[in-house]
Amino acid sequence: MLHSTLLFMNVGFPELLVVCLIVLLLFGGKKIPELMKGLGKGVKSFKDGMREAEEEIKSTKEEIEKPSEDEKKK
Repeated sequence: MLHSTLLFMNVGFPELLVVCLIVLLLFGGKKIPELMKGLGKGVKSFKDGMREAEEEIKSTKEEIEKPSEDEKKK
């Protein structure tokens, strides 16, 4: 899948290698793991937020669909 995505964007191996070398020169070998760790934490936080939002939507939907106590008495 990655291969087809790269071909779609007309990015080949030489271009990808150049980008990696530029990143390595800009940030250095010691800083890259820290950047990736921060990126991983950001992605995890985003996924957790999405999961919480989905749960909130489900619970609100269930509350709306559940008949209220007044409707049960009728």
